[in-house]
Amino acid sequence: MKVRASVKKICDKCKIVRRYGVIRVICENKKHKQRQG
Repeated sequence: MKVRASVKKICDKCKIVRRYGVIRVICENKKHKQRQG
């Protein structure tokens, strides 16, 4: 899980999801998991 100021899709499988006001990236590749904070 990376915490970043700007969250971007890294590959085609990445999905941007908003949960409880937090923007997250979910992906099959575990290295691509990100959260905005």
